[in-house]
Amino acid sequence: MTGPPPGDAAPEFDLARLDGFLRSRVPGLDGAPVLARISGGQSNPTFFLTYANRRLVLRKKPPGETLPSAHAVDREARVLQALAGSAVPVPPVLLFHAEADVIGTPFYVMERVEGRVFQTADLPGAPRAQRHAMVMSFAETLARLHEVDWQAAGLGDFGRPGSYFARQVARWTRQWEAQRFRDIPDLARLAAWVGANIPEDDGETALVHGDYRLGNVLFHPEQPHVVAVLDWELSTLGHPLADMAYAAMTWRSAPEEYGGLLGLDLEALGMPGEEAFVARYYAARTRPAPRLTRFHMAFAQFRFAVILEGIAARARSGTAASADALAVGELSKAYAARGCATIDAG
Repeated sequence: MTGPPPGDAAPEFDLARLDGFLRSRVPGLDGAPVLARISGGQSNPTFFLTYANRRLVLRKKPPGETLPSAHAVDREARVLQALAGSAVPVPPVLLFHAEADVIGTPFYVMERVEGRVFQTADLPGAPRAQRHAMVMSFAETLARLHEVDWQAAGLGDFGRPGSYFARQVARWTRQWEAQRFRDIPDLARLAAWVGANIPEDDGETALVHGDYRLGNVLFHPEQPHVVAVLDWELSTLGHPLADMAYAAMTWRSAPEEYGGLLGLDLEALGMPGEEAFVARYYAARTRPAPRLTRFHMAFAQFRFAVILEGIAARARSGTAASADALAVGELSKAYAARGCATIDAG
């Protein structure tokens, strides 16, 4: 996966031990392995692992203590394997290792897919003439994900159908409380509001990605379409509007707020607006889907604020996966404020 520039190899595990293990599981590996950490990740450490004849990617849990439901590389590997050959493009997984005996944590290895990753939603470096089509492909790919027959894919036990938002509000509220180390009044207000405004269950269940944003898809090296969806650790059975609202936050977040588009000249960039993105998603669905509401947007902002606060907590304890985790974690306050603006907008 061509993307962020590789950084230094991680010091926390023995490359020779990993190499020996992989040669026993992946036939035909040739030459000495070269390991390079992919910079930019905030959660599961990710590495390019290159042999003379194979280009691979390794993802692992971070070192140290983690929350029980976080950094689920096992679930990530499972959903990638389940989606192999589907209409949703994903990297091929070669193996998953659940034990800590090889590199200190569970991990999986997948083929490296060539393409373009963009760390901000304005798609810097992409030709202006491609950007509209790239965002539309991003929308269509999400629609295809939500059309997956998750039962036929062997994911019937990947989550609990129904009452998704009630369970998610409870989960992320608990996660915030478990990692809480400071008071953020906007986040407390937002948590209370989403808890009090959960919509009635509409029975809609889909395979959801959980972190579907432009920075988590890989675009073809030259053409304006998605060739792989990455970073599936938060995937589950849930409500498609959770993914939709989260993706739509791009247009409601400023560039300094995780690389959003708010305030930018979209026409000059060649980027579609939020309405066009949402419309393309619905056009690509083969059956009717419920519509976004203020609750869905506020929930997405609440959930992301909690995720970012988790990054801040790990930075405080010294176990964050990225050097800029402390700065990114501070954005939890910004997203909590955006969420309060959403509920105030009526």
